[in-house]
Amino acid sequence: MTINEIQDEVIEEFIELEDWMDRYQLLIDLGEEQTPLPEADKVDKNLIDGCQSRVWLVCEQQGDKLHFRAESDALIVKGIVSLLLRVVNDQPASNILNADLYFIEKVGLTEHLSPTRSNGLLAMIKQIKMYALAVSVQH
Repeated sequence: MTINEIQDEVIEEFIELEDWMDRYQLLIDLGEEQTPLPEADKVDKNLIDGCQSRVWLVCEQQGDKLHFRAESDALIVKGIVSLLLRVVNDQPASNILNADLYFIEKVGLTEHLSPTRSNGLLAMIKQIKMYALAVSVQH
């Protein structure tokens, strides 16, 4: 699936839930389903700057595609990370770099997240795009 197809799928799932408490619960559920990172990956070099809660992000190159693993110590942030990775995971670096991540606004995350969580989300996106840029430059 392409990044946009996955985004459209995410948007559909969220739009079905009209109440924001249900959407928050979906984020929490997504976070709880995520495989925890091994302790060896929870190191400073994997921490994302700009997040109020701690978020670790690991990127592995698999051929021309990038695979991300992440974890956060905050429930809702863990769900946001999970959602973000669902959209970009196992995509070519160039697609990630050029992606317009419109699902964030369409599902209402920009207006319903606190300023600190919004900043954290932007920091996560920035880090993901930096990994994609690093891989693109190598080729």
